[in-house]
Amino acid sequence: MLELKNISKNLGEFSLNNINISVKEKEYFVILGISGAGKSVLLEMIAGLLKPDSGSIVLSEQDITHEKIQHRDIGIVFQDHAVFPHMSVYKNIMYPLKNMGTPKTKAKEIVHRFAALMNIDHLLDRMPSTLSGGEKQRLALARTLVLEPKYLLLDEPLASVDAQLKSELRFLLRKINRMGITIVHVTHDYEEAISLAERVAVIYQGELIQTGTSKEVFNNPKSKFLANFTGIKNFFSAKGLSENLSIAEDKVKVHHYKETADSDGYILFRSEDVIVSAANNPSSTLNNFEGKIIDIFPNIHGMELLIDIGIEITAHVTNESVKHLQLELNKNVWVSFKSTAVKFIPHE
Repeated sequence: MLELKNISKNLGEFSLNNINISVKEKEYFVILGISGAGKSVLLEMIAGLLKPDSGSIVLSEQDITHEKIQHRDIGIVFQDHAVFPHMSVYKNIMYPLKNMGTPKTKAKEIVHRFAALMNIDHLLDRMPSTLSGGEKQRLALARTLVLEPKYLLLDEPLASVDAQLKSELRFLLRKINRMGITIVHVTHDYEEAISLAERVAVIYQGELIQTGTSKEVFNNPKSKFLANFTGIKNFFSAKGLSENLSIAEDKVKVHHYKETADSDGYILFRSEDVIVSAANNPSSTLNNFEGKIIDIFPNIHGMELLIDIGIEITAHVTNESVKHLQLELNKNVWVSFKSTAVKFIPHE
């Protein structure tokens, strides 16, 4: 197990504060956060490239906080690949083995084995400058894996590859993990985290704000930042009034599915679940509000509306709905959403 205990690091304008994370053996663990959150700094401290100001790093019950990088049984692959531009693919992969004094015949066999695993064995005579971003990433992985580290650290490994290659590399990373290698992967892409992670730690402004399985974290975000990060824009602090009724931001009463009683927390609902109409249409839907459109702009699925109903909620509508309902800035509309579409998340 890899354990980070109360890790703090002050870097002047930025600091990491009291980070506590445990990564199980053979787990695929993702550290998620926006740029500048401190993800890469944390990874470099695990690798031994940076030392924490306080706290400890424990690997397999051994304190490695001040251990040299070469004694940690950890491999790291950087976002920019850090391959040697003047060496062929073969020599790049061979380099760490040569540096470790591995016998030439054995080293050659290892190079070919991992080049085949990364599907770059046909590129061994090529120079890095002739490779695509995905091929360079496979090269960087092969060069790190030849030393067979127990833990593999990945710094934004899919950031420089196109969408088509991302799915191939995700498959490859899952394959490496199934070989028994524990992976700690930092990224700003929550879809990447969903597709790869067994568990996720979310870092924001140097603080650890939530940890859990990807399902727990993304289905039950406990902060507005994380809700917005995963595309949920309707996220509000709430005070429970009864088993299925809360007041959002001390302003608007919202009915939700029976999940709690008389407690404080958050409510959230998806923009796609908000129905917009020009008039109040009586129905069985419990959440019906009159409001004013205060912003309207296009998105990939049609149009996005920001509507003030006492709190500002977001709705997604089609271009056809905008035309049919004559939706425009400052127009009064009615919005509705089912109580079953609203999730209540209590404070811990």
